[in-house]
Amino acid sequence: MNVKLGGLQETSLLDFPGKICAIVWTVGCNFRCPFCYNLDMVYGNTDLVPVDHVLSFLDDRVGKLDALSITGGEPLLHEDIGLFMKEVKDRGFLVKVDTNGTFPDRLDQLIDANLVDYVSMDVKAPIDKYDSLAGVHVDVEKIKRSIELIMEKAADYEFKTTMIPGLLEKEDVKRVASLIKGAKRYYLQQFKKDVTVINQDLLSDTIPFTADDFNEMKNLASPLVESCLLRGV
Repeated sequence: MNVKLGGLQETSLLDFPGKICAIVWTVGCNFRCPFCYNLDMVYGNTDLVPVDHVLSFLDDRVGKLDALSITGGEPLLHEDIGLFMKEVKDRGFLVKVDTNGTFPDRLDQLIDANLVDYVSMDVKAPIDKYDSLAGVHVDVEKIKRSIELIMEKAADYEFKTTMIPGLLEKEDVKRVASLIKGAKRYYLQQFKKDVTVINQDLLSDTIPFTADDFNEMKNLASPLVESCLLRGV
């Protein structure tokens, strides 16, 4: 099974809403978001965790954990991610996956195969700002397609945007919310200031948005989605 895992957190009460889960990180990403702090996972500068080790761990946690959250990196980079998910599902666990939305066909296949119970998609920015926030050129039609299929087909889901002053304006929240109009759940996230990120020079002097700013942004997004929530504020 060709899935590269770079980390395992044995318990989380936060990553899968309403569930007790473990978290695994996949290695490798096709984005270079300037605010990303998972550098080791993005660049592959980490020791790999054998898939068999994770599956053995899950065997020991049957009845104690509800789910496994798969994050990265970008999990859907891995062609065999569905095989890994099936092993997890066969053990009775729910599966959550994080994605940047650039692999809609693979995501569609996973949803159709009932291998994903919860999808968390980063919607980085309004369409015209996507390349700046992703750090690479992005095929935004794939982003739109992923949003569409998640809202149409996913068993449960959330969208999220990390708000970085200078890269995003408060008014951009309304534009992003328009892309996901009618979505069940939309999180606005504070970026992590005191960690090493991909573009340290760009963000070293950035002052985060305040709680009042986030409440203002929440009010901008709320009319367009079922629920707008704040994370890390």
